[in-house]
Amino acid sequence: MIATPIHFIDPNKDKAKFFSTLRQRVDAYFKENKISKHCNSAMIVKTVALMGMYLLPFVAVLIFTMPSWLNLVLWSIMGFGLAGVGMSIMHDACHGAYSSSHKVNQILGYSLNMIGGTVFNWKLQHNLLHHTYTNIATHDQDIKDKVILRFSPHTEVKWYHRLQVSYAILFYGLTTIYWLLLKDFTQFADFKKKGLVKQHKRETRMLLAKMIACKVVYCFVFVAMPILFFNVSAGRVFSGFLLMHFIAGVTLTVIFQLAHTVEGTTHPLPVNGTIENNWAIHQMNTTVNFSRDNKIISWYVGGLNYQVEHHLFPTICHVHYPQISHIVKATAEEFGIPYLENKTFGRAIGSHINTMIRFGKLPDLNEVLA
Repeated sequence: MIATPIHFIDPNKDKAKFFSTLRQRVDAYFKENKISKHCNSAMIVKTVALMGMYLLPFVAVLIFTMPSWLNLVLWSIMGFGLAGVGMSIMHDACHGAYSSSHKVNQILGYSLNMIGGTVFNWKLQHNLLHHTYTNIATHDQDIKDKVILRFSPHTEVKWYHRLQVSYAILFYGLTTIYWLLLKDFTQFADFKKKGLVKQHKRETRMLLAKMIACKVVYCFVFVAMPILFFNVSAGRVFSGFLLMHFIAGVTLTVIFQLAHTVEGTTHPLPVNGTIENNWAIHQMNTTVNFSRDNKIISWYVGGLNYQVEHHLFPTICHVHYPQISHIVKATAEEFGIPYLENKTFGRAIGSHINTMIRFGKLPDLNEVLA
């Protein structure tokens, strides 16, 4: 990844009007229906439910004596709760979409610290790099190759990538535990090296100190405290903690991959710092929806199955995406722009598997074009 900005220049002036037209229509929808672009009562209920899914099983683990199997069940529920908090609450808050109040968004955004992450890093990686440079391998860290996983046709292919579809799920499960223990520190150093951390030395040290402190507190609460103060055996705590993070890691990674690492998306590279496309159309070409008609999935994943709408309107709370998706799709069709989606979760999973197989076999496109 490099920090050099990319310019989006669309030679097609007619299609360049797509986003301004779409934005006017979406704004009109909220104005005509006299509703806020931010959270509503349903979102508040969801916030309480997901926080409860994450925290209440933990309280039960601390208070009650229970068989080992029930202990693991409760930690499993926490894993789904952890992922839900990240997808529905933290995600909207860090985008400024949850509330019209900056303070509310800031407080709820720090729910990321409750699940082991760091807000400062996440906003750079996700809000800045991923949302601006979606699927551009030189900039988008969310599709950066991970250890022995290849997510782009523009990176070097290794012999073991042919097997990646068989071992990917294991590495997906390590995502959040790696995030907790190492990722934030290596990423912070990388961002600093690339000039994305613009704070002065003293502020940088403070950021790093806060990052360490938050992780120490998190590990103390979820690992040390049950053992030291509630007499929960270390075996139960460690097995449950690792299970929770494995479930959360698989859930979060799969949901994200279904939006970008699937069939039909493009992976353009800049030429002399330029992408010959309108930014909004670039988002349409690199992002895919899935399971739009599945209300259970839509509720749980925080609208991340409406990734097209999210990438175009990240500051709108996800509870509104089902309604505005009809506007987005109709406007895209009017301008002759593809609206990419997989109708069902199964099709999305299949498409991701096919793409991982293809990326495991494809040579580096830079070598092919050389």
